[in-house]
Amino acid sequence: MSKVKFSVTMSLDGYMAGPNQTLKEPLGVGGEELHDWAVQLAAFQELHGKKGGAVNASSAVMQEMFENVGAVVMGRNMFAGPGEWKPDWKGWWGDNPPYHVPVFVLTRHKRDALPMQGGTTFHFVTDGIESALRQAKEAAAGKDILISGGAETINQYLAAGLVDEINISIAPRFLGGGARLFDNLGASLPHLEQTRVVDAPGVVHLRYRVSR
Repeated sequence: MSKVKFSVTMSLDGYMAGPNQTLKEPLGVGGEELHDWAVQLAAFQELHGKKGGAVNASSAVMQEMFENVGAVVMGRNMFAGPGEWKPDWKGWWGDNPPYHVPVFVLTRHKRDALPMQGGTTFHFVTDGIESALRQAKEAAAGKDILISGGAETINQYLAAGLVDEINISIAPRFLGGGARLFDNLGASLPHLEQTRVVDAPGVVHLRYRVSR
């Protein structure tokens, strides 16, 4: 059975990105350091068409991130960063993004679908999170949906009760501000069942099933 899930890294004080996010520093001050555990992995390098890297307890977690994923949903800032959006912008990932499935970008700006190399096509959705999820489910054809970020987008899906599985990697960092996960969830908070803990170099990986 397909599920809606997200896999993110956050700081010990709950931030997915640091303060002062800009086009030059889209993850804010200190935000890039959250992902040190991932960038060093061979599984991460392979996703980005490169070779080399480490193999450790985080490798399986990284490999599972895109297993059985048929479509991705992301927020506008995840695709283009804060500030003015250039009409010809094609994302941060070059000509061959690491998704290889349809990606649905939440935005207020209409734009034609953007096909890329490797099977990724960006679709720009202007009528809300439920429309984006509905289109993603249709495209996924029974596979899972990955909500890739950022924090505001994930929080909206959590608040709406539309998430089935939570994967959080906690890095030993304090950011002190920025984009916080689990903000503004409203009165109906999700109930979580812990299903896995992985202790790895520089990070702890947690997985929860969301019950309603």
